Amino acid sequence: MDYRRLGRTDLDVSVICLGTMTWGEQNTEAEGHAQMDYAVEQGVNFFDTAELYAIPPRPETQGATERIIGSWFKARGNRDKIILASKVCGRGGNTWFRDDQSPTRLTRKQINEAVDKSLKRLQTDYIDLYQIHFPERPMPWGSNPTRFGAAAYQKAEDETSVPEQLDAFGELVKAGKIRHLGLSNESAWGTMRFVTDSEQRGTPRAQSIQNAYNLLNRTFETNLAEIALHEQVGLLAYSPLAQGYLTGKYLDGARPAGARTSLFNRGQRYEGPGAEEATRRYIAIARQAGLDPAQMALAFVNSRPFVTASIIGATSMEQLKTDIASIDVKLPADVEAQIDAVHQLVGNPCP
Repeated sequence: MDYRRLGRTDLDVSVICLGTMTWGEQNTEAEGHAQMDYAVEQGVNFFDTAELYAIPPRPETQGATERIIGSWFKARGNRDKIILASKVCGRGGNTWFRDDQSPTRLTRKQINEAVDKSLKRLQTDYIDLYQIHFPERPMPWGSNPTRFGAAAYQKAEDETSVPEQLDAFGELVKAGKIRHLGLSNESAWGTMRFVTDSEQRGTPRAQSIQNAYNLLNRTFETNLAEIALHEQVGLLAYSPLAQGYLTGKYLDGARPAGARTSLFNRGQRYEGPGAEEATRRYIAIARQAGLDPAQMALAFVNSRPFVTASIIGATSMEQLKTDIASIDVKLPADVEAQIDAVHQLVGNPCP
């Protein structure tokens, strides 16, 4: 396993981060425990979860993933060996998270309630990296769109400001409930707003940003990659396999039994114009080079200098083993050149 420094902290995290959002929905508690056991055996020391999980979000399963991780910590007694990341929901319409059934926001009251509930489910006293799952301000989903739409950026009158949010997170750091702050689904402008405030007022510094990044969506490379490198706000890349689409399992409308899109019909982000043709081209490159398409896609993400970790997610042990083994795959220069040539032609069909 390879390890990289998390932002400007003293933590070294595994380049392969274990994503957990299927646990409690597609995966049982026992399967979640087995995945964590195997990942740790392979050198993974970094887990990512959220108060929102399991996915798809619904009241019956909200918090289930954190509870599964918590029962594993209790059974294994190894909390100190794991760098744990979780998330608080940003502005959204879900009302089953909070005691007063209000829609999720990033007010001080909601942040405090969220972290206390997560700590209880996780059976731990602290979270190493506490991330803002999606911003408080209205903005396009995914936070790095390929075109501008003014309606998506209309300011909300009741918006909690960045300084107010950071003050609340600062109180959590002082209380020992969280160690560091991270962002997610954030833009270049938003990231720099957080960084600037922390430098000016001594509030917690954003140490990472968790955004989508894969062969079908390289929008992070525009603006955000420069910030990640120069400000040490490294990318925790989610959906490095484009929700499994880059394996080819959904080509020609296929819907394998038990797969996420087959079960929940939530793959529209990766079904836009040009997405399937781009996927075919990338898979062809992998086949010609004698590589597993999933491992090639993951190896590409792993190799980017602005990436701190690649967040993998698996519903089977076979998938998990394949994904973790991608750390040993180093792409030849000619393969990278072919990938870039395809990207030049197809761009980002799935922002």
